[in-house]
Amino acid sequence: MTRAAPRHAVRRTLATAVSLAALATVGLVSGCSSASPSSPPAGVDELTVPTPSPDPRDFVDVIDNPWLPLEPGAQWSYDLVDGPGGVLVRVAEERRTVAGVAATVVETVATLSDDPDGSGWSTPTSTDYFAQDDAGNVWWLGREGEWLAGEAGAEAGIAMLATPRLGDGYAQARPGPLAEVVDLEGEARVPAGAFEDLVVVETTEPGGRVLRSAYARGAGLVSVETETGAPDASLELVG
Repeated sequence: MTRAAPRHAVRRTLATAVSLAALATVGLVSGCSSASPSSPPAGVDELTVPTPSPDPRDFVDVIDNPWLPLEPGAQWSYDLVDGPGGVLVRVAEERRTVAGVAATVVETVATLSDDPDGSGWSTPTSTDYFAQDDAGNVWWLGREGEWLAGEAGAEAGIAMLATPRLGDGYAQARPGPLAEVVDLEGEARVPAGAFEDLVVVETTEPGGRVLRSAYARGAGLVSVETETGAPDASLELVG
């Protein structure tokens, strides 16, 4: 892994996985007449993903999905594997309306070395918006300064399913990556501890890079690693 790669990759890595990560629906969200057809791979019942027009009436005020809990005030710290620096993800107390939906605001702050010797540092930040529908699916509604659902052709996608199933595939956003659930019994040992029965999701970015993200019940995102492609970046939960 080069030192330069993490500087350009961490924000994309976190949003893709948290896509904290990724996140309406036919039968669940009624205001979807302009939604795009389902994106391959298929397998997510009763969902039309992605969509530019989620119906605010089909969303709830909290995000308590066990695999991606986003309670206001919560935060997670991640170490950058094989490189100096780390990432802090925190859920803001305030909310923002995106595409008519009252969205949860998630801020990602990275402290990364710009130089191979670690002498220079940068702190790139990003702000993402998520909301949970009344079936428990968490939707990714946008990223500040880059895209928002319903604007300039951008569409909301899934950050985390209410009940992940092996082989389920879905779009995390448009534009954005495609995701597939590849394991329901994953294991990981990270600085925060040892975890079992993880939901493991592989995401393929438009440029072809593949990320593998593991989620623990009640804890959320545990680890992210680059499977193929560049830039290469991996993160592990510290606490």
